[in-house]
Amino acid sequence: MSFFDLFVGKPIASSEERAEHIGPIAGIPVFGLDALSSAAYGPEAALTLLIPLGVAGIAHIVPISTAIILLLAIVFFSYLQTIDAYPHGGGSYTVASENLGDGAGLFAAAALMIDYILNAAVGISAGVGALVSAFPKLLPHTLALCLLILALLTLVNIRGVKDTGSIFLLPTYLFLGSLLLVIGVGAFRAIAAHGHPVPVVEPPRLPPGVALLPFWLLLKVFASGCTAMTGVEAVSNGVGAFREPTQKNAKRTLTIIIILLMVFLAGIALLCRAYGIGATDPASPGYQSVLSMLISAVMGRGWFYYVSIGSILAVLALSANTSYADFPRLTRAIAERDYLPHVFKIRGRRLLYSHGIYALVGFTAFLLIIFGGVTDRLIPLFAIGAFLAFTLSQAGMVMHWKKTGGAGSTHRMIINGVGALATGITLVVVLVAKFTEGAWITAVLVPALIGTMLAVKRHYDRVAREVAVTRPMHIDDLKEPLVVVPVDRWTRVTEKGLRFAMKLSRHVQAVHVDAEEQSDGVQRDWQQNVVAPFAAAGKKAPQFVLLPSPYRFILMPLVDYILKLEAENPDRQIAVLVPELVVRRWWQTPLHNQRAQVLKLLLLVRGNQRIIVINIPWYLESPALTQPLATAKDMPVTEGESA
Repeated sequence: MSFFDLFVGKPIASSEERAEHIGPIAGIPVFGLDALSSAAYGPEAALTLLIPLGVAGIAHIVPISTAIILLLAIVFFSYLQTIDAYPHGGGSYTVASENLGDGAGLFAAAALMIDYILNAAVGISAGVGALVSAFPKLLPHTLALCLLILALLTLVNIRGVKDTGSIFLLPTYLFLGSLLLVIGVGAFRAIAAHGHPVPVVEPPRLPPGVALLPFWLLLKVFASGCTAMTGVEAVSNGVGAFREPTQKNAKRTLTIIIILLMVFLAGIALLCRAYGIGATDPASPGYQSVLSMLISAVMGRGWFYYVSIGSILAVLALSANTSYADFPRLTRAIAERDYLPHVFKIRGRRLLYSHGIYALVGFTAFLLIIFGGVTDRLIPLFAIGAFLAFTLSQAGMVMHWKKTGGAGSTHRMIINGVGALATGITLVVVLVAKFTEGAWITAVLVPALIGTMLAVKRHYDRVAREVAVTRPMHIDDLKEPLVVVPVDRWTRVTEKGLRFAMKLSRHVQAVHVDAEEQSDGVQRDWQQNVVAPFAAAGKKAPQFVLLPSPYRFILMPLVDYILKLEAENPDRQIAVLVPELVVRRWWQTPLHNQRAQVLKLLLLVRGNQRIIVINIPWYLESPALTQPLATAKDMPVTEGESA
């Protein structure tokens, strides 16, 4: 096994795809980490805005979390129906495109792409935030840690869905177990103490503050807390990754994820109120995450604290895996409809849509660098894309049930309609509440992405029109092309190019650009090594063309001559044979000029349909061609004047 195969895994044959499918146990780490880990930063994002209210602000987290849980339940039942209707994967883009039209589909696509990129950035930055809470000395290295985790996640994910699920099993279930234990023990102590438990480690004291919660601040707190709902769509978008019975396994996975998320949101909210835990300023030196303070208050700062914080760090960072799982599938679906480059449709060596992963990593790294890896700065951008996708998906499902009809369709329409209304209202609330804090960036990016996708679609439509042909092949007027062979000096590379040119056509020109005033030597070599052998064999030699270059340019005089030749021969194709030295070692490449590459590029850019570029490679360290040109019996006799 090669080192590369050991590093990223052996290639997987297409016939082995079924073995890569997963069940509910592995499905939770692959598709559920985004939703589950949001319990770590969703409540904290809401509590951060309540800091000015002091102790009084904590009381508001329970009703706000209750509203979010009710909204989560509505979305859950809506997506169960989506899985039934789209057993091969029904993400917002697919549902909106098929039921609401391409315009709505593009809105959903843009929103989802932004959502997945932000999910990766927020998950990683929140994970590093948990680490910094436990080890404050690492605070200056926040960004470096974020980029390191991004690189490690990429390495894990390029091994494939099955390997990813297996690797993430331990940290995922360690996180679930430790957080459930904290909530259980904390709830027991709170009940035993009649709602006033004594913390094992006292959380930072909060100022008295004010009891009044302005309506505008209430909207902003709700909008921040709604980030806990991101990632709910992941299972419906990745139904195809589950093994048979596909729908049943997908619905079971989604149900487990939603129930756990509800327990986490409710438990964290109730325990924060019971233990008097509020958020701390993320930019302050003494910053601690809400979960860090909660675990300390319930379980103390012993070994369990560090195991729990480690699992939270791992799961928050690994929550970006949901984006790794779904972003490539989304870009592939968009590319299938010609709205993104077709490279996103290509499956890599591990049955992954690798270019989607590369794009995700690039954009995520950019966001982390721009925002310094701080979660609080990324949160305002986060929920817009998710709720726009939710709304369009549920509205699309309403139209789906209306078109399909049948028993129970009215009931299903009502469920999805309620989901569309609830998420639509939430979208407006989040957009208005977070607009000045950065949501305007998402509001600008969505139309910009749509414009980009429309431009890509126009290009592919234009290409399809230009290359389409409905008639049989033309077999008349099959003239030999005019062949141009650039010649530097007499070498084996030149000989190989000329021999192939003479086999291709009887009309060959060897063109030399005299940039170094060595034309006499080149012409002497031509007469001795080409003209003389041809004359001895009774054949006409290729035409030698000398192009003067007083300013020592080589490529531009050659390109201009080829274009002139093409214009003077409107009924002929021009074949340009480019002799090229191919080295065996990468470090040898800089030792040779790359004029052949530049020449091909210039001809591709400035040429047209009648100019054809052909590579004539000469491989270094390959067996030499020792047969002299004069004995080339397979060359055709030139009839008449050469071109």
